[in-house]
Amino acid sequence: MTTDIVYRYNHQVYFNITNKCPCRCTFCIRNNGDSVGEAENLWFEHEPSMEEICQAIDAFDFDGCTEAVFCGYGEPTMALDKMIAASKYLRERYSFRLRLNTNGLGDLIHKRSIAKEVCEAVDCVSVSLNMPDAKSYNEVVRPAYGEKSFDAMLKFASDCKKYLDDVRFTVVDCIGEENVRKSQELADSIGIPLRVREYSGK
Repeated sequence: MTTDIVYRYNHQVYFNITNKCPCRCTFCIRNNGDSVGEAENLWFEHEPSMEEICQAIDAFDFDGCTEAVFCGYGEPTMALDKMIAASKYLRERYSFRLRLNTNGLGDLIHKRSIAKEVCEAVDCVSVSLNMPDAKSYNEVVRPAYGEKSFDAMLKFASDCKKYLDDVRFTVVDCIGEENVRKSQELADSIGIPLRVREYSGK
């Protein structure tokens, strides 16, 4: 079975460039099926090469696309070099905006700050806040890096603000009204907008 690298979902275009992720979020859509949107399959038998990513871009019809998103069945910064290379390849051919949806743990993944590189590659960074405090975050996100993950995610988002105006946090509404309220307060204290997403499970 072939795997979709580029696909449409809810009228937006997404790039699925890796299946690797350091988190096991309790509400992750990967738990619910093999694909979303117009994709048929988002699971790779092998991680895609840069050549395969470029071929998928060349074969895709981007008609009407105003923004494309690095977000699939994995954490895009796990394939940081490919994401940066894909961004360069896209910018040479198209004028639409590029967004990164990320868990914000890229600094822990690469053991260095990656905010500058990321912000040079995309026009918007959307960081999954998920929960308003470290304890509940660890319970829901179940990150491979343990207790330091929450603070690392917040730092990454703050660092991105140094390079990009369009940085945002997101939470899904299934975490409950109280946690959404506390997440809003946290986001406000850092000076980063919060977007509350409806959880569809798809």
